[in-house]
Amino acid sequence: MSSRTSRSSSSHRTAYSAGGVIYRLRDDRQVEVALIATGQGPRWGLPKGHVNRGETAEAAAAREIAEETGLEGQVEQHLATIEYWFRAGSSRIHKYVDLFLLHYTNGVLTPQEAEVDDAQWFTLSEALALVSFEREREVLVQVQEILATR
Repeated sequence: MSSRTSRSSSSHRTAYSAGGVIYRLRDDRQVEVALIATGQGPRWGLPKGHVNRGETAEAAAAREIAEETGLEGQVEQHLATIEYWFRAGSSRIHKYVDLFLLHYTNGVLTPQEAEVDDAQWFTLSEALALVSFEREREVLVQVQEILATR
């Protein structure tokens, strides 16, 4: 799979990903969101992945969520762009991730074997307690506020 990257030096590059929060409403109006586990299970987070050349961030978010969880959704809105640095070998990567809110439309929750250890539906409060990264927790708080006003 190709990714959109630009090299600004031999030791630094920029990478772009997209993903987000796919949610559903249970019969009792309880909001549930899908999270994925990576790193042999201890790390829960939002599904996301590379934006392919020529692909919009919205299309990449929907595709990556479907690939990693088996769930399809309709993009409702952009939530945030998070950025962080990490190291891959001798290179430093500056990563930008566009996160979107998607309403679940179809599919059965099935973790992608190659990249995901587990995928599950959680209530928003469970997801807030489980998610491993603070920036993703902030996005879930934003989703909670958005859905509370609907």
